[in-house]
Amino acid sequence: MKQVIKDVSGLMNKVLALMVCCILLVAMPSAQAAMRVIPEAQLINQDGKNVAFYRELVQGKTAVVNFIFTSCTMICPTQTATLRQVQRELGTRVGRDVVFISISIDPNTDNPPRLKAFAQQFETGPGWQFLTGNKAVVDKLLRSLHAGVGDISNHSGLVLVINEKKQVWQQLASMPEAKLIQSTVEQVAGPDPAMQAANGRYFPNLPLQTQDGKTVHFFDDVMKDKVVLINFIFTTCPGICSPMTANLARVQPLLDPRVQMVSITVDPDTDTPKVLKDFASKFKVRPGWLFLTGSTENISAVAKKLGGSGEDKDAHSGILLAGNVQTGDWKKIHATARPEDIALAVGKLLPAR
Repeated sequence: MKQVIKDVSGLMNKVLALMVCCILLVAMPSAQAAMRVIPEAQLINQDGKNVAFYRELVQGKTAVVNFIFTSCTMICPTQTATLRQVQRELGTRVGRDVVFISISIDPNTDNPPRLKAFAQQFETGPGWQFLTGNKAVVDKLLRSLHAGVGDISNHSGLVLVINEKKQVWQQLASMPEAKLIQSTVEQVAGPDPAMQAANGRYFPNLPLQTQDGKTVHFFDDVMKDKVVLINFIFTTCPGICSPMTANLARVQPLLDPRVQMVSITVDPDTDTPKVLKDFASKFKVRPGWLFLTGSTENISAVAKKLGGSGEDKDAHSGILLAGNVQTGDWKKIHATARPEDIALAVGKLLPAR
């Protein structure tokens, strides 16, 4: 009978967790957010090191905070596995401008060795702190974070995403999915500063001209923080350029509007903005698709970085280059692939909404 009651209780908890999972409490208005004071608390991490919760972990970063106890058999392991998935997706920015924090709600039991053993089960990477400490100190912190200090068996799977500098405090209700956590962190944290700096150093920010005669800077105006689909053409091309452009014209309506399409000429002496505009009009291209030209020197520098063309324009690549500039994820796609397949491949580069 006890086992039956235990099984039914476990099932009810799972059902309740799934029901609550769908609820997202959005960021509080700035006036309310400003009232949230992130407290200081002297705690101990899984390595036995003393850490200051606010000064060393939260200040100046985007913090992903959840609440666990090591003897928990349902919510805690499941949520830790979910957060590990998010950590992998966020990559090396965890530990730089994003930090993961798991606070024990059973500090009398969860000493550093227990927390370390728990963390090792999930192969948690750098930038993730598991915290315990004096129970009175921990309880005070939990109350400040609105996590409660009641019966540990009834704790929720609450996840907080906090950015103190931006005064953002988002609560993701019990057991949110990995995609929801990841998209929330990315929205709150904004672009990865390290990736932006690296991209800014790699991609030339040279002036080019669009098919409408507008001057744009290649990195700042065309690439920065975008998901892009890039190819190389020239309007007098007797081979792949026209079929490739026609295929991309069928791809365009299938793409998320956040995708920036870019066709760069490898014959800038011939392909003026007007020539490019006439070429584009043959394929009835829509807004969101840039055809770029410029000085021979600038086009050559851009093409070299993207691996698009050598000295012989007729030998230019018929491969599409798709990338998420913010995350650094890139892939090559055959230009003659099915439009649906191209759109699907590019769509996988988009951040979760």
